[in-house]
Amino acid sequence: MSTPESDVQLHDFANIFSLKGKVAVVTGGSRGLGLHAASGLLQAGCSKVFITSRKASACASAVAALNALPNLAPDARAYSIPADSSRVSEIERLVREVSAHTDHVDILFANAGATWGSRFDDVDEKSGWDRVMDLNVKGVFFCIQKFAPLLAAGATLASPSRVIVTGSVAGIGTGSLGDAGAYSYAASKAAVLHLARNLAVELGPRHILVNGIAPGFFMSKMAAGLMEQSGGVDALDKANPNGRVGRPEDIAAAVVFLSSRAGGHVNGDTLVLDGGKIWGSNKLERL
Repeated sequence: MSTPESDVQLHDFANIFSLKGKVAVVTGGSRGLGLHAASGLLQAGCSKVFITSRKASACASAVAALNALPNLAPDARAYSIPADSSRVSEIERLVREVSAHTDHVDILFANAGATWGSRFDDVDEKSGWDRVMDLNVKGVFFCIQKFAPLLAAGATLASPSRVIVTGSVAGIGTGSLGDAGAYSYAASKAAVLHLARNLAVELGPRHILVNGIAPGFFMSKMAAGLMEQSGGVDALDKANPNGRVGRPEDIAAAVVFLSSRAGGHVNGDTLVLDGGKIWGSNKLERL
């Protein structure tokens, strides 16, 4: 006669967040969220992390800092491959240069992005619209398309490859308006999060999972100006349900989770990283 206890079968969840031996590519990886994510990927066990952004000097500095981390696996290494992710020809060159070091990619963090803020009446076509859309939407799509063969090369049903795209809470709620209106940015982030949902269905059968993240305020060079216009870090901390803005470990942990075995059944989803601000702001304003 069996007992309820004997019917329970537990599984081994050891190393469920480990990325031991994985190969990752991080666009926009020389600073801010991309650099924090690259640091998390290396510290979680990736053997190779390729950093790319437009400026070679910024990539070189980022890679030097990453390779100096004290807790990396013996074979872990970051590589610098500068490229402009808004141009398809540059993305193709990036893929070729990555291919010189590896025959597959396990993780693509399509993070490169730009923003633009101005009054509605002052938004111009080239800088205020095309530049943002080219990098934030077109660049993300073609980066995923061009890396797809490398992502599929080592992917299996049991161990799928991962694509993570950087959206924003501005693509879910309302972005900044008025003098610092980020109309193209908000539209681009809504677009790229929906692109991730479509590509999750398209690429899932190839054993490539696609998800988006939607950060709120994290201190970075790109966000610093808007954060200051919004009252500064102290005011933003107080306006958040969990009492603070984002920290480097928050973005690193989210990317590691989605890239690891722990995120193996997450596909076509958006992970919001804002401490509840997008839902709690109206309540806080009434108090």
